[in-house]
Amino acid sequence: MKISRLQVITFIIAAGFVFWTGSFISLIFGMPERTLAFAEVKEDLPVAEAGAGFPSFVEVVKKEKPAVVNISTTKVIHKKGPGLSPFSGPNDPFREFFGDDFFYRFFGGIPQKEYKTQSLGSGFIIDENGYILTNNHVVENAEEIIVKLSDEREFKAEIVGRDPKTDIALIKIENHDHLPVVNIGDSDKIQVGEWVLAIGNPFGVGQTVTAGIVSATGREIGSGPYDDFIQTDASINPGNSGGPLFNTRGEVIGINSAIYTPSGGNVGIGFSIPINMAKRIIPQLKEKGSVTRGWLGVSLQQITKELAESFKLPSAKGALVGSVVKDSPAEKAGIKRGDVIIEFDGKKINKMRSLPSIVAMTPVGKKVKIKVIREGKVKTLKVKIEKMKDGELAKAGGPINNLGMSVQELTPDIAEQLGLETTEGVIVVRVERGSPSHRGGLRRGDVIIQINRHDIKNIDDYRSAMRKFKKGDTALFLIIRGSSSFYAAIRVD
Repeated sequence: MKISRLQVITFIIAAGFVFWTGSFISLIFGMPERTLAFAEVKEDLPVAEAGAGFPSFVEVVKKEKPAVVNISTTKVIHKKGPGLSPFSGPNDPFREFFGDDFFYRFFGGIPQKEYKTQSLGSGFIIDENGYILTNNHVVENAEEIIVKLSDEREFKAEIVGRDPKTDIALIKIENHDHLPVVNIGDSDKIQVGEWVLAIGNPFGVGQTVTAGIVSATGREIGSGPYDDFIQTDASINPGNSGGPLFNTRGEVIGINSAIYTPSGGNVGIGFSIPINMAKRIIPQLKEKGSVTRGWLGVSLQQITKELAESFKLPSAKGALVGSVVKDSPAEKAGIKRGDVIIEFDGKKINKMRSLPSIVAMTPVGKKVKIKVIREGKVKTLKVKIEKMKDGELAKAGGPINNLGMSVQELTPDIAEQLGLETTEGVIVVRVERGSPSHRGGLRRGDVIIQINRHDIKNIDDYRSAMRKFKKGDTALFLIIRGSSSFYAAIRVD
């Protein structure tokens, strides 16, 4: 059969129409075959690859949450002031409006009243006998402590021991049933960047679980002489204090203790006490209710790059001795001002702040070897550690007379770094937040040159002046800060 040219053209047009119509319908109502094949390949990707780096905490929470407890305490607050209105309490509108003078004049100093306040915190069970770890500030001065378990059971707790210097407390509940217990880990093995989990009772809303990572280790926040905090961005808020910080293996590596916040809420900067610090003092808290620490008797400072060059040190590692307490173990062993301690009892001292904790945990009476660098040469000395008495920490650069600040000798090197024309006085190296010194306006780096108008030339003058003050006295300090000077009046607590 002969096919005409018209039929050929008609066939070509019809075939083209069918092809383009099919493509258009596929575009509207379905996906091209190649696109479907690509989607199938994507769906076959391994789940672990799609969710890599985001572990599930479900099993850890199921296992460890029962051992985490909520703690509520009742404390008696004695309202201070010359007199109280009949409506006194934590928020007295009459007192706020009229002020103290009004009630002093018209009520003649009404006898002070007291009221009870409640606070909330967290803790965790470490022993089937009912021992619970928490923060000291959670239970300090508490008249009554109530512990609530995750199964809603409630118990009255008693304080077994407290250690304000590390903010650790051990309490106990009486219970004859089986109690869940946490697994204790090793905080020395944690690494920045690893996942952690916090369980606690924020704002009293009930047990809450939050997760984050270890942001930093060895943080010093000015809360005490043994600062060595774990920093985390796991959400920690008021009420989380005393609760545990877990690793992904379900082991407690820290005790949640503090947050940095300009608003009162979490901003991603929380701090936990390393659990190893607690492990070292738990036996003493159980046996004696307090902690006995070793004492060396030196004031220390961190070695900067400039100081390392000035002392001709191979590196900026070690702890520089700023002063030596008279008749202290350090003086008896021959340690001198200007020595750089690089090793204590076989432990390398890379950073100054690690030495006080190591000394404090050394058994009283133990003889240890100390390596120091003196005038470029390494010397080995032997020292017998003595018991730290109340106030001895102050002589080594800790708080003195409850002012909440640490000072050390103002050396020529430090004076030069600060651009000071004088080398007389003492320099403030630490101020505790909320302390009398902090309220009086003192800061780290301030130089004290007078106390009650008497010149302070060195650390001995400072100690001599401070011994004269009693509780309730007011000390007048003359301070140099930068290129200016000012007076600060500080009331001794």
